[in-house]
Amino acid sequence: MESVQAIKQRFGIIGNTPALNRAIEKAIQVAPTDISVLVTGESGVGKESIPKIIHQLSHRKHNKYIAVNCGAIPEGTIDSELFGHEKGAFTGATQTREGYFEVADGGTIFLDEVGELPLTTQVRLLRVLENGEFLKVGSSKVQKTNVRIVAATNVNMFEAIEKEKFREDLYYRLSTVEIHLPPLRERQEDIHLLFRKFASDFALKYKMPTIKLTDAAVQTLMNYRWSGNIRQLRNIAEQLSVLEQDRTISAETLVSYLPNSSSNLPAVIKTSKSESDFSSEREILYKVLFDMKSDLNDLKKLTLELMKSGNTKDVEKSHEGLIQKIYGDSDEDDAIFEEDVTPSNNELLSIPEHNIHHDIPETITDKYHFAEEIEEEETLSLQDKELELIKKSLERHGGKRKLAAAELGISERTLYRKIKQYNL
Repeated sequence: MESVQAIKQRFGIIGNTPALNRAIEKAIQVAPTDISVLVTGESGVGKESIPKIIHQLSHRKHNKYIAVNCGAIPEGTIDSELFGHEKGAFTGATQTREGYFEVADGGTIFLDEVGELPLTTQVRLLRVLENGEFLKVGSSKVQKTNVRIVAATNVNMFEAIEKEKFREDLYYRLSTVEIHLPPLRERQEDIHLLFRKFASDFALKYKMPTIKLTDAAVQTLMNYRWSGNIRQLRNIAEQLSVLEQDRTISAETLVSYLPNSSSNLPAVIKTSKSESDFSSEREILYKVLFDMKSDLNDLKKLTLELMKSGNTKDVEKSHEGLIQKIYGDSDEDDAIFEEDVTPSNNELLSIPEHNIHHDIPETITDKYHFAEEIEEEETLSLQDKELELIKKSLERHGGKRKLAAAELGISERTLYRKIKQYNL
């Protein structure tokens, strides 16, 4: 069995991080078997190296090795690519075609981005893993294949299973052994080594002196997040090798090539109005509507009692709080309840039915004139109610928008927009 160091030299793997060494050790140990392997890790970490190691150290190394990018094949043709098709199976199928599982019989197939496979294809793949059988598209004849499958994905498989985008039984068949490759930001001591290797390669390729980093640039390089991992690091090394005249790269020069270098943290950009803003506005509108409905019910109750009772003083006394709420303290409103304009129940009952709309005394019409005024009061728009609430809240908090917005249940930005809208 070859050592980890020998495998690194043979396959051009650079780095000495324990997590990387452990991944290579697992690949060496599992290679002589026919166990299915799932390689996981972020995009750009070099997952394609593991299936090559497994194939070259296995008894299948003299047979075919085929790498398939499942995410790059359209959903309508992937079954044909993997399993083949019969002549006339679909429009354009002018002849019988062998699929990868037929061509690679006795060898190894590397399914990259296996998490992107359609569910129908996942069913076919599960059958191959369980008993080595498959059907060509458009055929009813079962065929056998002896293929070792190594898959890779950068998708969180448990989330995909939970969202029903990936079959749970297929996941456990693929991941008999799982090998995880760490992201570049967790291999900090390897970053400069990789950069120097890439810089040397590009110097030979473009026939120019090799670029070198200052000490400050090395620290910047090692502290950067590298969301694109090794692929991104290689691109930066190539750009610097081609574009920079000065072959000694300073930290300032390096930073100019690093996207979002001012922060190692991912930025969250708010591009649209948040759902919470909409819900807050809905809540304040609902509050206004419920308050209006409550006031209307109180008015109905008060009017009904006035109609049933001729003694307005008693009604005024028993509903003092309600009247205060509706009419406030103005003398004009209190005049509504003056006793000299109040008819008795007998007076109301003595009005002939046929004259009810024509012969009502003036005092009686004055007595119920307030009902029309109340009705007009209740036709205030939601905009007026909203304006009133905002004014009151701002006055209560001395013009402090943050406190007023919290009390109203809306965002400070929404309140600021309302202030401008109403020219407060």
